[in-house]
Amino acid sequence: MTSLTALAVLAVVLVVLFDYTNGFHDASNIIATVIASRAMTPIQAVVIVATFEFLGPLLGGTAVANTIGKFVELGDVDARRAILIILAGLVGAIVWNLGTWWLGIPSSSSHALTGGLCGAVVASVGAGHVIWGFGELGRGHVTGVTKVLMGLLLSPVVGFVIGFLLQKISALLLRRARPSANTGLRRAQWVTSAWLAFSHGANDAQKSMGILTLVLLLAGRIADFAVPFWVMLICASAITCGILSGGWRIVRTVGFGIYKIRPIHALDAQLTSAGVIYAASLLGAPVSTTHVVSSSIMGIGAADHAREVRWAKAKEILTTWLVTIPGSAAVSVVTILIIRLFW
Repeated sequence: MTSLTALAVLAVVLVVLFDYTNGFHDASNIIATVIASRAMTPIQAVVIVATFEFLGPLLGGTAVANTIGKFVELGDVDARRAILIILAGLVGAIVWNLGTWWLGIPSSSSHALTGGLCGAVVASVGAGHVIWGFGELGRGHVTGVTKVLMGLLLSPVVGFVIGFLLQKISALLLRRARPSANTGLRRAQWVTSAWLAFSHGANDAQKSMGILTLVLLLAGRIADFAVPFWVMLICASAITCGILSGGWRIVRTVGFGIYKIRPIHALDAQLTSAGVIYAASLLGAPVSTTHVVSSSIMGIGAADHAREVRWAKAKEILTTWLVTIPGSAAVSVVTILIIRLFW
């Protein structure tokens, strides 16, 4: 096995590991409202979510993969060095995911991956190898890091607004409903949670698909940037295994730490989050499920009883949101420095 092939194999392993930590980290975001509203048992929730999570990457297209795989340009860099840079970026994202999971803080795998890759590329070959997209934005074309950041920044705002409006409409429609209506609301969550899982898989697994396809292109294993089916399959499997493992530490934060969730709130949160994430997937914009779900719950709480929303927890989530990109970038830079000592 040549050194280039060995590096490519190692990259595949790290991509699968990142995808697993992504699913492990985000499992709570998808099942938290279902469990908090008692619509399903934890086992039922995990089985339903895992099933549709697996289908998302296979049926959700490759628009997000194209965005993630093309916001760094390493075609003029030696193939071995280019793959090492990607490895360092993946290490930054994985370490950040595991660290925030251990602390029980809802963080963004998308932010972590973006920060990790940008940090590794800038530290190794310079900022010129990152497609920032700022100039193109002035000409009305959204691309590169700008497209990634716009998706990450705008989606929580959209989630908050839609969640607020949807809760107002739901409260109006159900203002005279009897408590027995909660049974129907809980049953409806079997559909909405499945859609949320499908949307999450269609968006988040594509990030790994994009990185893995880029590695194959740099290693000369494929002629152009087109996601092979086996890459879809392996990424779908890895993120589903992560979902099945479950990051239960964050369930308490999302399901109970922001607002007291009742069946109507859970249903509205799932509808809002699934719609925002799926729309972003079609547009090729990577988003953070953590932040979309959290912001939708905040919007729903603000529409219902704003004073009962735990805004301090929202501040904690926002702080993590802001520091994730520089934090994961710093980890990837340290990884680059370690690689230089031994390579």
